[in-house]
Amino acid sequence: MNIKEQATKMDSIVAQGAIVDAVKQFFANDATTSDYNGLATANKQEMVEKMEGFAGAIAQVNGITLHHTIVDGNVSASEFTFDFNMKDDSKIYWHEIIRRKWNDKGEVIQEEYFNAQ
Repeated sequence: MNIKEQATKMDSIVAQGAIVDAVKQFFANDATTSDYNGLATANKQEMVEKMEGFAGAIAQVNGITLHHTIVDGNVSASEFTFDFNMKDDSKIYWHEIIRRKWNDKGEVIQEEYFNAQ
């Protein structure tokens, strides 16, 4: 499986705001995640639920920018900026690196988020 192609496809879906769809399409069932706020998921279903909750809290997408994606072997790193108005009247402006490890089937098996600010 071509990891660069898979990462490009996944990043394209994320950049369109379809974060839940990206998880459903590209995550392995046993994929794990962790982020810089200490939140972790232990499998695909937990991540789908986390992303559904997050996406449901967004009032307006002001912008999602994919800056770069690099791939080295079975690891990709994608730099994004996310700009959202939330339903609770808060604002989210994240500039982050999303690091993914992929299996040989082209599925994400581990995803980590790093604050790029």
